[in-house]
Amino acid sequence: MRAIWTGSIAFGLVNVPVKLYSATESHDVRMHQVHEKDGGRIRNQHRCQECGKVVDFDSIVKAYDDGDHRVIVTDEDFEALPADDSDDIDVLQFVPNDQIDPIMLEKSYFLEPTSKTPKAYLLLRQTLEDTDRTAIVKITLRTRTRLATLRVCGKLLMLQTLRWADEIREVDFKGVNSRAKISDKELEMSAELVDSYSEDFAPEEFTDDYQEELRKLIDAKIDQGESLDVEEAFGEGEEGEEPSGDVIDLMEALRKSVDSSRSKKGKKSSGKSSSKSPGKSSSKSSSKSSGKSSSKSSGKSSEKSSKSSSKTSEKKKRTG
Repeated sequence: MRAIWTGSIAFGLVNVPVKLYSATESHDVRMHQVHEKDGGRIRNQHRCQECGKVVDFDSIVKAYDDGDHRVIVTDEDFEALPADDSDDIDVLQFVPNDQIDPIMLEKSYFLEPTSKTPKAYLLLRQTLEDTDRTAIVKITLRTRTRLATLRVCGKLLMLQTLRWADEIREVDFKGVNSRAKISDKELEMSAELVDSYSEDFAPEEFTDDYQEELRKLIDAKIDQGESLDVEEAFGEGEEGEEPSGDVIDLMEALRKSVDSSRSKKGKKSSGKSSSKSPGKSSSKSSSKSSGKSSSKSSGKSSEKSSKSSSKTSEKKKRTG
């Protein structure tokens, strides 16, 4: 893993030397455009819309066009702008963790301490963790000044770039202002449905099914070539449950959803319990039950025999 930036975290008179690494990577299969006839790679050409000629990269400049005005901005114009080329991550403020709306977050980066004695790095990490705070910082990446957060991520410090406030769209959808009445029973059923789906989030349990199937398809084509029968090898899988046509209201939909979720969880739990052998418990219970029944029956029969013998002895005395 290669560092993409080197500098220091600066707050007050404290400097923490760090390196910046991209925290994420795409797992998508990389594809290329090729000519179907001969498999040759397709190369894009930059063609001028006015003269129709192919333009070299060196002759291409950037321009702003709002429909009425077109302004060309050259490399010299960009260099003249007062860009911040600082190698510091400047801490602007510390805010409570829950004040950062996830919609503001963009790309994530890991920070590695580069000092021989990383005490300042560890101190900052521990302080942020103990105070439940996130640092709002400013950093210059590739000539662009960015706002970012600096927070604890396990044993590391993580930097996440932020969108600016005016980049978040303001919306006012009609439906959210509806005055539709929600009954207590609907709220109760909805809470039951949420509870039936409640689990601890484990991201490793989820996979990108599309990318996995795409990789299988590519491997199969490498092995079998164009003779591969795609429909046979990748037939339609099990279709998901379709909503029943006789669900006519929200309460009915909630009730059926809760029942379905409970039945699925019941199957999972029964599968786990069935793996344990019930032989010992059944033998114990059967022996206990047989012991109790035999003792009870023997007790009753002895009582009956004693009663009958006493009656016969009394009769003999009377006759004698």
